[in-house]
Amino acid sequence: MELHRWSDVKKEQLGPLVMRQVIHGETMTLARFEVRKGAVLPEHSHVNEQISTFERGRGRFVLGGREVIVSAGESLRIAPNVPHSIECLEDSVVMEVFSPPREDWIRGDDAYLRSQRGNQQGNK
Repeated sequence: MELHRWSDVKKEQLGPLVMRQVIHGETMTLARFEVRKGAVLPEHSHVNEQISTFERGRGRFVLGGREVIVSAGESLRIAPNVPHSIECLEDSVVMEVFSPPREDWIRGDDAYLRSQRGNQQGNK
């Protein structure tokens, strides 16, 4: 058993509008994002199933050409390998669960999250 306190989990600034905290388990990754309005994560996909839950704020996801707005108190499940993009419509706090664990993040191979395009307000 491991107890984690978000106040003790390292905060990683991915760009001017996105901050991430991560806990990796044996079979999943849990991430907490603080995201400013206007942040855009360009289209990408991964082998991980993903569930995104907005604790605060609102975001626009585009999955296979279909737009879905997710608001505080709502969760969106994204199947593995489905291309998706995200735009933050309000300052938000988002919890995301990935299974299996995000090996790319563990390796530090997550440049798409750190790209200028992915974290600059107003750019898509």
